Amino acid sequence: MLDYLIVGSGLAGISFAEAALKNNKSILIVDNMSQVSSRVAGGFYNPVILKRFSEVWNAQEQLVIMNDFYDHIENKLQTKFNFKLPILRKFFSIEEQNNWFAASDKINLAPFLSTKIISKKYKGIDSPYDYGEVLHTGYVDTMLLLDTYREYLQENNLLLNQFFDYAYIEFFDFGIQYKNIQARNIVFAEGFGLHKNPFFNYLPLDGTKGEMFVIKAPDLDLDVIMNTSVFILPLGNDLFKVGATYNWEDKTDLPTEEGKQELIDRIKEIINCDFEIVEHYGGVRPTVKDRRPLIGTHEEFKSLHILNGLGTRGVMLGPSMAKVLYDYIENEIPLTREIDIKRFHKRYLKSLISTGLRIIRNKHINV
Repeated sequence: MLDYLIVGSGLAGISFAEAALKNNKSILIVDNMSQVSSRVAGGFYNPVILKRFSEVWNAQEQLVIMNDFYDHIENKLQTKFNFKLPILRKFFSIEEQNNWFAASDKINLAPFLSTKIISKKYKGIDSPYDYGEVLHTGYVDTMLLLDTYREYLQENNLLLNQFFDYAYIEFFDFGIQYKNIQARNIVFAEGFGLHKNPFFNYLPLDGTKGEMFVIKAPDLDLDVIMNTSVFILPLGNDLFKVGATYNWEDKTDLPTEEGKQELIDRIKEIINCDFEIVEHYGGVRPTVKDRRPLIGTHEEFKSLHILNGLGTRGVMLGPSMAKVLYDYIENEIPLTREIDIKRFHKRYLKSLISTGLRIIRNKHINV
C-alpha cells in the first residue's frame, strides 16, 4: 500500500515527491515523458514581473521555500542545480531608468530592485542607458535536475516509465487501485497533459507554447542573465540559452519558423555580435488565465488530487505549491481560494452535465 502514486515527473511531480519523502511517505511515480515543458524551461527565477514592474505573487515566501528545496535536493543527489546569478534589465531610455527608480520605491518591490545603476559594459551589447539589477535571482538547470532525479527514482524502484491509463483506476475505501498498485492517494502533476485526464479536464488549463534557442556567440561576454524582450542566460563555452516566445494557439512542442524568426529579431535588438543557433526547441507551459496554480482534491473522489498550472514559474512555484498540497492532504491545512480548484466549482458541475460523465464506485470510468 503506497501513500502516494504520482503521475508526472516534471517540476511539479518531483516537488511533491520530495515533500512526501521528507515526511517518510511511500511514493511511486508514473511517467512516460510525454510532457516536456519542465525539461525545456528557461529555468531562471525572478521575483519581479519586469514588464509591468510588479511583484510575483507571494514572491518572498516562494523564494524561501524554493531555496530550501534546492539546497536539500542538491545535497541528496550530490549535484549542483541552482545557480545564483544577477538578472540585469537593459534600459533603452532615460524614461525606463526613471520607471525603474519609481518601482524600487514601492514597499513590495524594494527588496528585489537595486537602486544602483549598473554601468558595466559587456562585450557584444550596446548599453548607452546602462542596466538595473534584480536581486535574489538565478536559474535552475531543469534538464539536469530532472534527468538526475529520474536516475535516482529508477535506482530506488520509484518510477514506472509508462503511459498512465486512467481507465485502470478503481476506487475502494482505502483509496485507489491502479492495475496491481494500491495507494491511498493519487497526485496528478501532468502539466499540459491534464487535458486527457477525465477527472480534472474541466479545469481551465490554457497552455502557452514557448520556443527557445541555445546559441553560440563567441563575441558575447556575459556573466549575468540579461532580461529584456527576451532573456539571455550564459551556459559557458560561449553558449547561451535565449527565450522565450508566447503562442496561445499552437499546442504542440514542435519548433516553428515563426518562433525562430521572432527570437532572431529580438536577439538582434539586444546584442550586436554574430551568433549561431545550436538548438531550437519548444514546449507548452501549463498556464491558467487567472495566473494562479490549480491545487486541490476532486469533489467526488477524495483520493484524487491535482498539482498543476505552474505556468512560466515552475522553478519558483513548484516547491511551495507541493508543500501547500501536502499540508492540505495530510494536515488538513485549508487551501486559499485563489489556488483551490474549488474556485471552478461551476465548471465542474457543467462538465458533468455536458459530457454525461458517470463515475461508478469500485468500477472503471464510464463516459
